[in-house]
Amino acid sequence: MQRIMETDVGISEYIGFDVPRIEGIIKQRFTDFLVFEVDLDGQVIHLKSLGMPESSKKAADARTAAAAGDTATESSAAQPAEGDKAEGSSTVPDASAENDAPEAAPAAVSGNEQEAATTEEANAKEDTEPWPERFNDSLKPYLSEGVIARVKELYLEGPEPPFVSDSGWAGRKAKLAGTEDNQAGSSNPVEAAAPEPEPEPQGRGKRGRDRGRGGRGGRGGRGGGRGGRPGAREDTRRVLSDPIASKETRTRLHKVIRDLFGGKLDTETDTTAPPSDEGSRIVIKWSKRGGGATRGRGGGRGGRTEGGRGERGTYPPYIHFTLQKTNRDTQDALAYLSRTLHCNVKDLSVAGTKDKRGVTVQRVSLRRGNKTVEDVWKMANGLNGRRTMEDILTQRGERGVRVADFNYRKASLELGMLKGNAFVITLRNVRVDSMDTLDRAMQIIKTKGFINYYGMQRFGTASIPTHTIGLALLKGDWHRAVSLILRNRPGEHPDVVAARNAWLVDGDLDRALELMPRRVVAERCILESYKKQGGDTRNAMGALSTIPRNLRLMYIHAYQSYVWNAIVSERIKMHGANKPVVGDLVFDEPSTTKAEVDEEIAEVALEAAEGEVTLDDKATNEDIAQDSNSGRSNKRSRKAWEAPKVKVLEEADLDKYSIFDVIMPLPGKDVDYPGGPLGERYREFLRRDGLDPDNWVRKQKDYTLGGSYRKILHLPKELSWTVMRYTDPDVPLAQSDEDKLLGLPPPATDEDGKFLALQINLQLGTAAYATMALREVTKTETSSHYQTSLTQASEDQKYRSTEVVEDDGTD
Repeated sequence: MQRIMETDVGISEYIGFDVPRIEGIIKQRFTDFLVFEVDLDGQVIHLKSLGMPESSKKAADARTAAAAGDTATESSAAQPAEGDKAEGSSTVPDASAENDAPEAAPAAVSGNEQEAATTEEANAKEDTEPWPERFNDSLKPYLSEGVIARVKELYLEGPEPPFVSDSGWAGRKAKLAGTEDNQAGSSNPVEAAAPEPEPEPQGRGKRGRDRGRGGRGGRGGRGGGRGGRPGAREDTRRVLSDPIASKETRTRLHKVIRDLFGGKLDTETDTTAPPSDEGSRIVIKWSKRGGGATRGRGGGRGGRTEGGRGERGTYPPYIHFTLQKTNRDTQDALAYLSRTLHCNVKDLSVAGTKDKRGVTVQRVSLRRGNKTVEDVWKMANGLNGRRTMEDILTQRGERGVRVADFNYRKASLELGMLKGNAFVITLRNVRVDSMDTLDRAMQIIKTKGFINYYGMQRFGTASIPTHTIGLALLKGDWHRAVSLILRNRPGEHPDVVAARNAWLVDGDLDRALELMPRRVVAERCILESYKKQGGDTRNAMGALSTIPRNLRLMYIHAYQSYVWNAIVSERIKMHGANKPVVGDLVFDEPSTTKAEVDEEIAEVALEAAEGEVTLDDKATNEDIAQDSNSGRSNKRSRKAWEAPKVKVLEEADLDKYSIFDVIMPLPGKDVDYPGGPLGERYREFLRRDGLDPDNWVRKQKDYTLGGSYRKILHLPKELSWTVMRYTDPDVPLAQSDEDKLLGLPPPATDEDGKFLALQINLQLGTAAYATMALREVTKTETSSHYQTSLTQASEDQKYRSTEVVEDDGTD
């Protein structure tokens, strides 16, 4: 069974068709593909510092004054990170104003200060930890280790119960704080009644889903907040102690809890259980009044107190930070962070998704609850027993993830809140007939752009392209869609192969479910649906409906992308790529951002289908995509979206527009087709697939397509290139931000190297694929399996180092 190629998804044409082919390998190493987010202000996001931030400006000033020397060092939260100005209301007010929320301040970490920082950490007061060791020491005389763990979990969750959805979280057991991996059986649940369905809110405040202290209504909403106000969500979380026979011991425990947590946690004797000789149990729960009005988290006299409210409560509700990830999907990295930070993955959001195969940098926002920037930095960096301060400041982040540059902000990030991405791409083992040919190819991209195709990653990595499943769904051919999803495909993990064969060959449904990994979500959903039906496979539509919505939409989006690619190829064949022609479509007014946001939503869906994300996290990702798609959390899209006005060019219009204005529709009910022969070919293309080009409404509303528009060419905003030589393919030719900050040796080229490399710096707008720009240079297939085969067969592999000390991951 063959893998899919570019021509299978409509990719076939080039702008510089007369320029000879330039051979080269894409993404041979992770550092060969560096991606940096560009925020709404046009600033390129980079990691600035690895040091620990501090919320209090006073503490930061004292620390800076105590540091040796007067040299100022940029810190992880010393200044507003890129992207903050673009977030409007998210900018923190000036610190000098009354009641201002302090911005995270720096911790100096350069040079010889690393050793001092390590010593300082060892001697720091325990109360700077979210859960100091003295909490355990104080509770051990009264509670078992298991109960203490559940109290810790309850406390770290914060006063507001975790939000649950109907997509699977309601039945999910709470995970023990401190558990790193999301493994079955690794959780110790807080003993609480199952959450009741959340009441329908009476109204929405300014934040909508991004709720502040005012419950669903936010600060300005009509929904209530904590403390029993109307609209508040009932907090049913409880921790029960083991039976305690001595009344004196129970009394002391009441006092210890009250003093230790500053009144934030309440205790009461459990009255639901019948009297027992073993004694009574004590119920521990969050105080309805919030507690600790005059005390900080540490409780008692040692707590932090300013103005009658704990300092951490005065900060804005969100923390923004910079994430660098290596060889991880964005959603996979967010799922890992949610486990590390002990938060719901829905509390984390990004402006856009980034490639998996490479090293990428972007901003992330966290709905912080009661966490401070210090808490988040320590938890994310493993400063809780797994790693020391010295480890954090001298070694790479765990599991390919590094976070830095923290700021408090008033609002979260949302999909589409970016201008694009900057890339540093290194092509290896480049073979070209002359440097003149190479310069010609690069100049074409710089001046004429490249065809704005949807890249191969849009269509999945399997031999069964996702758009064929999408077509089956649009045609209502449910059994074919199920068959395509369950079908065997080459190169899969042996567990998945065995699970598929258990069903497809042996017909053993139970065995197939037992073997099928949880990450293979669509297949599991179908098989589980069949099991609920007693093995009856006739209700294929019902089985498909159990797949999370965003995964089903991913198939539909892939079909739209396939059609767009194919029709744009047809347009280039008919009219070239130099100027607009009669019948082309252009925007008749400034376009909205819906197309770009839709692109990001589709990419989230694709990552959820292809990435190594667990079933529960996939269900949560569905909610994220739905919210963004509906605009419920998009403050920039309060009004209902209206299709942009477009015009079909006539002869008199041609001198008013350039080829970069020409757009092509993705099929749907809200778009217009091109005029003339191209429009008719578009319609005929859809008819050949068995679809009515004028009817995109389906009984199943999820499969009703609205459509959107996309420009057929993309011109890089910035483009430069450098030629270098190398011999050893294991030697990096570019360096990640993290490695620079760690002081690792910079890339070294070999002037006498045996092989040629081309390093390209370019900046692209949203929804453009860098691999499609590279394709214009190399005239080479860009599918990952083909590039992998090129790497394996490349001549430079003969010169690989026998020992690679600092390997950033050769794929």
